[in-house]
Amino acid sequence: MQNNILIIGGKGLVGSTIHRILKDRNPNYNVLVGTRSPKDLKSEIKIDVNTPSSLEVILSHHISLIILSVNDTDDNVLRFAIEHDIDYLDITKPTPALNRALQVVTSYTAFNSRIVFGSGWMGGIVPGLVKSSVSSKDIIDSVKLMVYYSIKDKAGESSAHFMAEHVATPFVRYENNQTVEIKHFLDSENYCFSFGLRNRQMYNFDTPDLYILNQVEKIPTVSVKMTYNSKIVTKILGWMQQYGIFKRMSLKTRRKVFGGSGDGDVSVFEVIIKATSGAKRVLVKSDKGQAELTALSAVLHTETLMNKSIATGKYFAHELYQSQELLKGLQGYPSITIKEI
Repeated sequence: MQNNILIIGGKGLVGSTIHRILKDRNPNYNVLVGTRSPKDLKSEIKIDVNTPSSLEVILSHHISLIILSVNDTDDNVLRFAIEHDIDYLDITKPTPALNRALQVVTSYTAFNSRIVFGSGWMGGIVPGLVKSSVSSKDIIDSVKLMVYYSIKDKAGESSAHFMAEHVATPFVRYENNQTVEIKHFLDSENYCFSFGLRNRQMYNFDTPDLYILNQVEKIPTVSVKMTYNSKIVTKILGWMQQYGIFKRMSLKTRRKVFGGSGDGDVSVFEVIIKATSGAKRVLVKSDKGQAELTALSAVLHTETLMNKSIATGKYFAHELYQSQELLKGLQGYPSITIKEI
């Protein structure tokens, strides 16, 4: 297989980090960047995901894998990859966009590429960590994802825009395979993090892991909660949701609320698993922040697609791996710490 890889959105925060890690680990890969404003014509291609005709240039570069790290609202890149037998890895999609993309895939009766959704927290690795932590004979009753997010961390524009657009819109978690409608920043719960972070107030948060763990992995009870490093900010957001302030704000104002980005900070999340063998926790810390861990996850998915014989079809990223493979790949990276309790 040719190792010609195209990163669309490769100049963005996560896309450029994917490019750096991928080339450091795989100097033999020919990695190109898709961007609306190319400068280096040897390594950059002019592509606008909102203009389907701009994608035709991909064919002349004999691309074997497209990594999408920019929002593609109309799934133009997904359709192009399927129709031209090009492998596709997407790490961008929040839950509503993921559901739309899955409908696009099912509209094709057959295709000859590997279509992979690395949707979910930090490149879609949470289901893989769950899979690595329990025996295949174990029955999992529930999974809870607890996210610590630092406002000092570097953040891309897309995640901020998602929160601005959806903060006042209900979403669902799953309880005994029943959907429970909830909103962000409500249902406060106290939780004690590891890595010296201690007690935090946690609030509802929507990630595709809710859908994937319940609908794909058939875990009956799944929830996600998050907190900010600033306790004051966390409380204010909860108060704004409780009193309906977000609903009265314009989208422009909400984008200002969620649009900040720092210079970098640690990122932490914990996965709580309750199974027939007992309760387990997987603790993850990225010293270089969420962009680094998300990019590393995308690189691991890419290397797996390039190096393993995986049949054509639709996959969620964790389905590319056997047993402990994903866990070992993450543990081998110097800035990532993973503990299992």
